[in-house]
Amino acid sequence: MRIDIITVLPEMLEGFVHESILARAQKKGLAEIHLHNLRDYSDDKWRRVDDYPYGGFAGMVMRCEPIDNAITALKAEREYDEVIFTSPDGEQFDQHIANDLSLKGNLIILCGHYKGIDQRIRDHLITREISIGDYVLTGGELAAAVMADAIIRLVPGVISDDQSALSDCFQDDMLSAPIYTRPAEYKGWRVPDILLSGNEAKIKDWEIEQSYERTKRLRPDLLKD
Repeated sequence: MRIDIITVLPEMLEGFVHESILARAQKKGLAEIHLHNLRDYSDDKWRRVDDYPYGGFAGMVMRCEPIDNAITALKAEREYDEVIFTSPDGEQFDQHIANDLSLKGNLIILCGHYKGIDQRIRDHLITREISIGDYVLTGGELAAAVMADAIIRLVPGVISDDQSALSDCFQDDMLSAPIYTRPAEYKGWRVPDILLSGNEAKIKDWEIEQSYERTKRLRPDLLKD
């Protein structure tokens, strides 16, 4: 898959998209991430992309023209499944959305800044608005990074063990069961005996029970009525 991120701060994302899982996915040819500096699409000699809002409101607003120019240039090269705007008032990003987007071919993510973007862009060019939480960040770069990481790690072949991604928290609206590794005892702290028993059926039952109990205790909102 391919993700194009439009931002006024590409330097903020350069290191992130070339490390760890995202770097591995690109080296394997399973994903592409391209960063585009919105200022390169400005018609202003100072490369400005924002202006004062009509109506005397506080703050600055990202202008239509640079954003339209950037999206139009990208769409001239290929078709895109979604044009996503990172916005605190968008739908809440979760594992289900990550799963859905991981099945797409090409995505554009527009990083918001200042007080936001001109509403006409949202009305005519954006196909989906997504938030990573009920709080406001300085810009949408961190949100774009979070989404790119969550999406690309689900692409088959990116993680060596595909079952690992499928068993992550929230895949079935439940938290994961506790996990342990060697040694079996450390400072008197023991791994549950059931995990050392080799009885796969009983271990699976334990895992389901623990997953339910942790979800009930820590995230009861995830449990369906």
